Amino acid sequence: PAAAGEERRDTGGAEMRTETGHAAPKMAGPAAPSHPGRVSRRCRSARPRSAILRPMTDLAIDVRGVSKRYDQHVAVRELSLQVPRGMVYGLLGPNGAGKTTTIRMLLDIIAPDTGTISLLGRPHGDRTVLDAVGYLPEERGLYKKMKVRDVLRFLGALKGLSQADADRRIDAWLERLQLKSEAKDWSTAKVDELSRGMQQKVQFTATLLHDPELVILDEPFSGLDPINAQAMKDTVVALREAGRTVIFSTHIMDNAERLCDAVCIVSRGEKVLDGRVADVKAQAGTRAVSVTFETTPDGAVLDVLRDPALVAQADLQGRKVELETAPGADASRLLAALVGAGASIESFSRVQPSLHR
Repeated sequence: PAAAGEERRDTGGAEMRTETGHAAPKMAGPAAPSHPGRVSRRCRSARPRSAILRPMTDLAIDVRGVSKRYDQHVAVRELSLQVPRGMVYGLLGPNGAGKTTTIRMLLDIIAPDTGTISLLGRPHGDRTVLDAVGYLPEERGLYKKMKVRDVLRFLGALKGLSQADADRRIDAWLERLQLKSEAKDWSTAKVDELSRGMQQKVQFTATLLHDPELVILDEPFSGLDPINAQAMKDTVVALREAGRTVIFSTHIMDNAERLCDAVCIVSRGEKVLDGRVADVKAQAGTRAVSVTFETTPDGAVLDVLRDPALVAQADLQGRKVELETAPGADASRLLAALVGAGASIESFSRVQPSLHR
């Protein structure tokens, strides 16, 4: 993974920004502070800009006609989406769909070739706006040889936090994420002494330390065990309850279906569907059927389930089958065919399709 603060330069001449979403320092390369935890007088006296940002629109994110091309490869094509404030929004799609490229354009890490982007009612390159954003990149990166608290103080100072304020917030978040207790305080340990899951929670803490209005998470649950993943999910829910806006990318549809108010599904750089989760599932059609048999289907019953005139696709899971009827095929016709084939059916019902389908 990239070291914390790795610099990336857009070929279009955009301002250089770090992968953590901070403005990159004007130096030859990234470096940890020479005195961990010590920041300039200017940083110590600055207030987090997120505390003074005033709402100008009901939209947290407004993307219109954005495209990004790399040589002959179109990573994002004519993407438009609007995310209201106070919502958990999922950017969904398979690997390579353009999710990370979209997020990096939101943060002005790379520049779009066409289109416009606004965050919290202001142009996405506005430093005031970027200081009101918390960003967890897909490529995790922290200074491995620094102590956890020193890393968090340093990243907090880049967002205008005083050391006293940073320490108070660090303690609160580490306790909440079970990295600080009476038995053990991991803030005194070096980053490379922590497990991968613990390091990810430290970086998540850095994302939220300055109390951002907009939180952007790129594949936040990747590589986490179930317990740590649940801690992150609980925090996302708490952020929504506090009125914050959260957008996260994932290729795991189940996470999105459980957490998101609305989603945008992208494939090969293009938007496929977007809107509230229930509306998106409704747009996918009403041909989804769930059937539970008394015994695992075989013989003539299995032939019915494989008949392309009746079933477009089916997921056989023992006695339970999730399927999509073929275009023009009525669910009642499928039911009659199953009964005629001798099936013993425990339940048969139309269901909303999952986001995965």
